[in-house]
Amino acid sequence: MIELGKFQDLQIVDEAPMGVYLNTDVDGESDDVLLPQKQVPEDAQIGDSLEVFIYRDSKDRLIATTNTPLISLGELQELKVIEVTKIGAFLNWGLERDLFLPFNEQVVPVEKGKKYLFALYIDKSDRLCATMYIENYLSTDSPYKEDEWVEGTICNIKKGFGALVAVDNKYHGLIHYSDLYGNFRVGGKVKARVVKARIDGKLDLNPREKSFIQMSDDANLILNKLDNNEGFLPYNDHSSPEAINKEFAMSKGAFKRAIGSLYKERIIKITKEGIEKVGIQ
Repeated sequence: MIELGKFQDLQIVDEAPMGVYLNTDVDGESDDVLLPQKQVPEDAQIGDSLEVFIYRDSKDRLIATTNTPLISLGELQELKVIEVTKIGAFLNWGLERDLFLPFNEQVVPVEKGKKYLFALYIDKSDRLCATMYIENYLSTDSPYKEDEWVEGTICNIKKGFGALVAVDNKYHGLIHYSDLYGNFRVGGKVKARVVKARIDGKLDLNPREKSFIQMSDDANLILNKLDNNEGFLPYNDHSSPEAINKEFAMSKGAFKRAIGSLYKERIIKITKEGIEKVGIQ
């Protein structure tokens, strides 16, 4: 059986001016598939076996290629968007015909020239297409343990839920919404700490250090901002969480812990107007 979207070893069963025809064997039950002449090895003969990838040409006919695509069925890969049209987007996947990404398979509207993480699937019309909804393609058999740091690609962000992260572009990870402080976007890269390796194999992640470690980094960030703003910033305990997140990329709780530490060390004073650097006395 000739399988769409996969590499297969097929036999040459016939020759033609435009190339050679391949099948699973000389008595294959499925229709023969063409390997274009420019990809046929010079010494190839009827009966020889060739490893090829099966996809569809511009007329939706099955066609074989000896070229290696950037993605095949069952895989996750980052691909570049090369065109956005009224019917969807097209991706470079290393073959002559670009890979189609339907609108309804886009987690967010994609942008030309940017890379995102995709899976390959066969649609209802028996065509190969790309999808950004890759949660079911992620493995829950990661080797990572609590407190290890990992890297991954953000695949989806849901308000009130969190950010789905493909750790190593392979394993299932989640940054909870309450920990999403900073600039996160679908397709972006993230480094995160494993908070918990769950029983189901999924990873709970946090892009920040443990609070007692992170507080020092937060305090230094606030001090740097004070130094760059003549020693004053218009933020204090009463500032909104949104304003603090926008300015410092941290939660209000982390901000309060950091300025509390600086206040105890007499490095800053806290006023109704904000925080002011006073130096160590």
